[in-house]
Amino acid sequence: MTTCRVRGPRGPGRPIGRGEWWLAGLLPILVSCAPSVPLTRPQPAPVAVAVPVVPARPSAAPVPLPPIAAASAAADAVAAPASAASAVSPLDARFPAPTVAYRTPAFETGHAASTSNAELQTLLAALAREAGPGVQVRRMPLGSSQAGLPIEAVLFARHRESVLDGLLLGGRPTVLVVAQQHGDEPAGAEALIVVARELAQGSLAALLDRINVVLLPRANPDGAQANRRNSASGIDLNRDHLLLRSPEAQALARLMREFQPLVVMDLHEYAVGTAFVDKFAGVPRHDALLQYATTANLPEFVTKASEEWFRRPVVAALRREGLSVEWYHTTGPDLADRKVAMGGVRPDTLRNVVGLHNAVGLLLETRGADLGRQHYARRVHTHVVAVQAALVSAAEHASELLRVRRFVDADVASVACRGPAVIQAVATPSEYELLLLDPVSGADKRVGVAWDSALQLQVQKTRTRPCGYWLAADQTDAVRHLRALGVTVQRLEEAADLRGEAYTETGRSLLPAGDPATSVADAGGVLRLQVQLLPALLDVAAGSHYVGLDQPLANLVIAALEPDTDASFASHRIVGSVGALARVLERPQVRMTVLP
Repeated sequence: MTTCRVRGPRGPGRPIGRGEWWLAGLLPILVSCAPSVPLTRPQPAPVAVAVPVVPARPSAAPVPLPPIAAASAAADAVAAPASAASAVSPLDARFPAPTVAYRTPAFETGHAASTSNAELQTLLAALAREAGPGVQVRRMPLGSSQAGLPIEAVLFARHRESVLDGLLLGGRPTVLVVAQQHGDEPAGAEALIVVARELAQGSLAALLDRINVVLLPRANPDGAQANRRNSASGIDLNRDHLLLRSPEAQALARLMREFQPLVVMDLHEYAVGTAFVDKFAGVPRHDALLQYATTANLPEFVTKASEEWFRRPVVAALRREGLSVEWYHTTGPDLADRKVAMGGVRPDTLRNVVGLHNAVGLLLETRGADLGRQHYARRVHTHVVAVQAALVSAAEHASELLRVRRFVDADVASVACRGPAVIQAVATPSEYELLLLDPVSGADKRVGVAWDSALQLQVQKTRTRPCGYWLAADQTDAVRHLRALGVTVQRLEEAADLRGEAYTETGRSLLPAGDPATSVADAGGVLRLQVQLLPALLDVAAGSHYVGLDQPLANLVIAALEPDTDASFASHRIVGSVGALARVLERPQVRMTVLP
């Protein structure tokens, strides 16, 4: 058999066979091959849509890639219009309204707020009636919010079969776009009204020949109604996608289980009046901030597809519209430091949990969560342009996305019982030159910052990957959460002795109240656990549970069940104690039943 060597996180020298040549052509990381075989990258047929398309050309550049600002600062430098009216401040002049006008309730004459929940429900109900020939539009109730408001998604597809059968048999990947997890960030929901109409009867409808699209315009209706960031109970929904404590996060998990999207785009807005002004005497300037999944144990091919097939085309589309873009970043309130950090590496945000589902998870934040109606049309336009670009790229790479997903699912499942698993990792400290705006003149201001890069992680703790995990019979809450995530859990139908490792708790502390992992829903606070592993012959009873790592969601299981990961079930008391959990080092040779 012809074999080649691949450079990857497991080290050089991993062989791949001729049957995997398609992957080598898609994501070019091959370094040597004998004999030489020409590689051809599958070319999809052109997609006819009224959206500018710049094909994403895979590059041999390694990940992480150079910073956006360093690569093309000139492209981001948009000068204030010389003809700006004297009444317009220099800062406002940097953000002119787009030339396009959108027809949504928020932009109707006399409408002082974003589209209300009631108006959104009316619009979603009308979509099916407005759909063009061959476009199937289906509203999907996902449950109710904590205050009893409906949570509803909309499916757009081109098929005549039942929804799920059509998605599975049609061979089309699904793209999921989510907006307004944070209730006080409305521009994304407004943009999805525009996108929904274009999918139903406009320029984007042709994409449905290649992809299915699911839109969730308002993931947090309670927060939207109250103009409040968090859910009614105070949970930050974008920190709840591993623990699933809220009905809103459970609704999103249902979409992930039922549609298994290959691409998920999460729309947010970031605040302008932040510590940047006090710390750096500068105002955030970028129309859009972007970041894909950056957490431990991500498959490398998912990261490369995220960068090459999605982030780069979205960046190009935004710049063509004169919109500036940067990696997502934040800064803390401590004025004594000059630290700026990219988005977190914890496995609890939507983009990171999506990555552990072996899918592309892309975060987009537009400028203005704290600006009210100021620059609202520009903020909505930024979302529309970015979502259109991502949908076009998904359609262009539809067949390749399906093949990458099949390969990665099988690859993740194949390494059970061997190799390392990362338990804890942190961002890498580095230096960066950040573009801000002078708060008086509105001119670009370059600031050197200490930059925590999430594009390359520093591993702090690893363990040998077990074959799976044992859970005691009474850990029904943990089992329920795992199954809600889409994880396969089996019940042992007979007692057995299993070779494994038991956890012994060696220390614990409470996370401080300001830590992103904490929430008012965590009774007693969130624990930081220290554990020690002890070899053990596990005497397990019938009725207890086994969670094997020979499944595609193995890396998600590791994040949930290792007690000392950054967002573990044990630290949030979903697992009662570390004694109710153990690592299994050989596949059980006993009768087991997969829980439905």
